[in-house]
Amino acid sequence: MATGPTRDHLQWPFFEPKHHAFVERLDSFVAGGTLAQIDHHDVDNACRALVRMLGKAGLLESAVAESAPGAPPIDSRLVCVARETLAWHDGLADFAFAMQGLGTGAIALSGSPELRAAILPKVRSGEWLAAFALSEKDAGSDVGAMTCAARDDGESYVLDGEKTWISNGGIADIYTIFARTGEAPGTRGISAFVVFADDPGFSVVERIEVMAPHPLATIRFENCRIPASRRLGAPAEGFKIAMRTLDIFRASVAAAALGFARRAMDEAIAHVKARRLFGASLADLQLTQAALGDMAAGIDAAALLTYRAAWRRDVQKLPATREAAMAKMNATETAQWVIDRALQMFGGRGVRSGEVIEKLYREIRALRIYEGATEVQKLIIARELLKDAQ
Repeated sequence: MATGPTRDHLQWPFFEPKHHAFVERLDSFVAGGTLAQIDHHDVDNACRALVRMLGKAGLLESAVAESAPGAPPIDSRLVCVARETLAWHDGLADFAFAMQGLGTGAIALSGSPELRAAILPKVRSGEWLAAFALSEKDAGSDVGAMTCAARDDGESYVLDGEKTWISNGGIADIYTIFARTGEAPGTRGISAFVVFADDPGFSVVERIEVMAPHPLATIRFENCRIPASRRLGAPAEGFKIAMRTLDIFRASVAAAALGFARRAMDEAIAHVKARRLFGASLADLQLTQAALGDMAAGIDAAALLTYRAAWRRDVQKLPATREAAMAKMNATETAQWVIDRALQMFGGRGVRSGEVIEKLYREIRALRIYEGATEVQKLIIARELLKDAQ
């Protein structure tokens, strides 16, 4: 079994001393044995415990912005190295970390000073869990088809409708919600809001079980009245806020895929060196060596795309929509192939329930879909190319 992730890529010029120091903190957190104490059979409580642990260790501060006005923006490279490292060790830990950032990204970008002060410190500390609620049954990739509505009622808004495939649904304390306010058709008539789990009219109608267990749910709003002060940004800015949030965190999905892929390759290398076959080790076979070469090259290519996107946003201060889409598409597809190839090297052992490779095989599949499926990333890339050509 592999003992820890390799760090060669951290010597690339994308990184600064603060990133190396942060990785050392991550390694100390993992070495403390906290992840091994988590009961992954109880997913809800496991996520709550992981968020508390990450908050206590101060690691959530890299994903959740400070509440003070003028606070520095989230450093995408920190989020990426955190997700890559946590994903190498534990997919649920990566999930718990990422959702705290995604669930509060819109609040950090567009929330009032009062909302920021009330929410961000509690999420940064791990006291509260956050969720990002954009998808609907018939409005996933096509956000403009959203039907969940928020009616302006003077000093308040009244929400009605459903959201589904909501990560942390059912266990989150606060939800960033996107709903149709009707100023214009399609994506131009959507606004963003904050809803608390104890708001009257809010309910969890279904918990969704998936192949790699994570807390997911369908949530419902029935005459759910919230103060107008909980709107994020101006009316009809919801789609823009959602896309800005996803631009920050989409590259980090690629980083999580990198963590899974690197773990699969590390496990494969350890296995083929030990596995005897036809009087030699499996590693001595040229077919094995060729596969390892392809895996290593694919992982490094995906890593370069991933950290290029994060660096462009952090250092160049330039839009990274196209670059993040390229990274997300390439890294998740590459990781799927790498993990599948690694599992093949394990033979029958690779599909045995509970094996590291079997877990990785289930974990990676969802990453090719959520926060924009591979096919959607291709459309985003093409759209940006055509826009530039004009």
